Amino acid sequence: MSSMPEKDNEKDKEKQSDEKPAVTLPATVEKIVQPVNPKNPEMAEIHIEGADPLYREIRVENTLKNDAGEEVKLKEGSRVDVTIEAEADATLPKKPKAAS
Repeated sequence: MSSMPEKDNEKDKEKQSDEKPAVTLPATVEKIVQPVNPKNPEMAEIHIEGADPLYREIRVENTLKNDAGEEVKLKEGSRVDVTIEAEADATLPKKPKAAS
């Protein structure tokens, strides 16, 4: 018998334990904001679907890196995903809602 499947299972368990609790939300780049001062970075205003109305928009520096490590930027109207992740020790179990 080969112990290969056991090693694979160990790697899968390690991988799962390294994963952080996370949620990914769909979003849209609403507009690209040019800086008043040219020394400041261009910003992308992103509308997060499903967020509270007062907190739907965030602005982040419009600089990303592609697979080749080259800097790229978002285009207005682009669909993006916003991922929120935390360390496991920064989370608590969610309590079930009481039945009505």
